[in-house]
This record gives sequence, C-alpha cells and structure tokens, in this order.
Amino acid sequence: MLTLFPEINCFATHRLDVGDGHEIHIEEAGNPDGIPVLFVHGGPGSGCEDYHRRFFDAERYHIILFDQRGAGRSTPLASLAANTTQHLIADMESIRQLLGIDRWLLFGGSWGSTLSLVYAQEYPERTLGLILRGIFLCRPEDFHWFYQDGASRVFPDYWEDFIAPIPADERGDLMAAYHRRLTSENELEQIQAAKAWSIWEGRCATLQPNPKVVERFGHPHTAISLARIECHYFMNQAFLEPNQIVAQAHRLQDIPGIIVHGRYDMVCPLDNAVALYEAWPGAELIIIREAGHAASEPGIVDALVRAADTMSERFGPEFSLS
Repeated sequence: MLTLFPEINCFATHRLDVGDGHEIHIEEAGNPDGIPVLFVHGGPGSGCEDYHRRFFDAERYHIILFDQRGAGRSTPLASLAANTTQHLIADMESIRQLLGIDRWLLFGGSWGSTLSLVYAQEYPERTLGLILRGIFLCRPEDFHWFYQDGASRVFPDYWEDFIAPIPADERGDLMAAYHRRLTSENELEQIQAAKAWSIWEGRCATLQPNPKVVERFGHPHTAISLARIECHYFMNQAFLEPNQIVAQAHRLQDIPGIIVHGRYDMVCPLDNAVALYEAWPGAELIIIREAGHAASEPGIVDALVRAADTMSERFGPEFSLS
C-alpha cells in the first residue's frame, strides 16, 4: 500500500488580492517545470494543510495550494462577504493567470471535488484532468442526509451533541437554525455553534475513530471558518443550479478523471460518486472498501497517490521534467 511522499517545503508563497476585501494565500512546491496540479481543499472553509503537498511526486509535479476565501491563511477569516462558488472559480482563474499556467490538473476532495468539477465544466480547455475524492454533488438530498436526517441514524450518539445547541422547536430545519447562530453578533454563540457543527463533521469523516481529525475540526480557527462558510454555502444550495454537476457532465467528455470514494463514506454517501460516474464516460471509479470520507485514511491515500502517478505518466511528456 502506498503512503504519502516525504515532507516538502514550498519554494514560493503569494498573497493575491482578489477584490471585495479578500486576500488569497497561495503556495508553490515541487518542480516549477513539472505538471501543474492545483490542490482544491474541502469544506468550503477548511483550508489547506502541509500534508496536502505530499500526495504528489515533487520531482514530477508543480504543486499549487491555495486557501479559499475566508479559509486557512486567506483573509479576512470566515468572511461571508462576496464568498460564492462563482467567486472561487474566478479566484482559481486568477491564480492560473498569476502563475502563467496554460493548463493544469485539479485534485480535490469533498467540497474540493465540487469546486473542481464546476471549474472544469466552465473551463474544460484549461483542465488537463481531474483526481477527485469523496464526491459531493451538493444536491438537496445530500444536505438533508448529513444535516437533517440520514447520518443521524448511523451516529445517534454524535448527533445528540450536534443538535444540543439548538432548541427543540427549531430542529425541523437544523441548517437554518445553525445559520442564525453562526451569523449572530454574539461571538460566544457563534463559536459554540461552530464547534458543534465542525466536530460533528470530524467525527463522521473516518471509518475508524480518529481523535486527531476531530481535534483539528474542533480547533476554533478551523471551526469558525468551516462552519460559517459551509452553512452559508449550503443555505444557498452551494450557489449551483439543481443537479448542476451531473446535468453538465457532458462538458467533461474530453477530460480524463479518476474518482476515489470510500465505501462507507457517511459525509458524502457513495451514490454521489456513482451518479457522477454514470454521467461521465471518461472517468474511472475506484471504491475503497475499508474507508469513509477523509483523505487521510490509508486506503484513500493509497488510491490518490496511485492516481497522481497515473496522471503523471499520462501527462509527463508534455512538460519538461528535470
């Protein structure tokens, strides 16, 4: 089973003013002449981590990471102003232009898969290929499954902690109830709601309990941006048309893709990946038997590293790999 590549430092960092008061944090690592790959993090609102560079062979890849609006080291933290899917797509194009890249590979999981797919459908001529994990189609049933009724029946003990901040008479629409608290002017109420929202996701993300994942999700810096931005997006149907990604899958017809999805993904159930795969003939679907949702699970890591190796063999000759 393959594991992550050794730790690698950045060779450049950037701050990009994208307007509306937002500055985006960008990192470059690996080989500047290698295959450009953009790591698209999840959430929305989670930000990048150092280990995200390690899915790629640093000799073959020009690795680019960025923290989306309001997330990670981008500023202002947890801002909802001018923060939509369309803004993030425009930011990705601004990054591509800043770095002088013609075409790149997109690598995204969970919300990162959503954003990568929407970008590729809008800019197929700029997309070499897609490596996607934990597909999240952002359909109404997907929000309902995780935030109203579905995962609650698999994790009833964790669910009790999730609904605890919400009075019984508001539990008929938990996303709306959380949105009121996450956008409240009461900072204590905000952070209490944010931690409950974020810890629920962290607890459900792995097949085996992983205290490190839960600890990261529960850290105030991560929790406030993740919960506020996720709830903002999900209350607005991720700023997408109904079933937009599957309906526009024909735009991916000339783009190769590898989809990696855990059999027991309780955050984004496997039917998300199957629906996308059935609409996208150019994709390969790899179902990991002993895995849930998280990118850090061993079977998921193995499949993603292999997918990156496969894409490097396919596209490596197009680039000067020194």
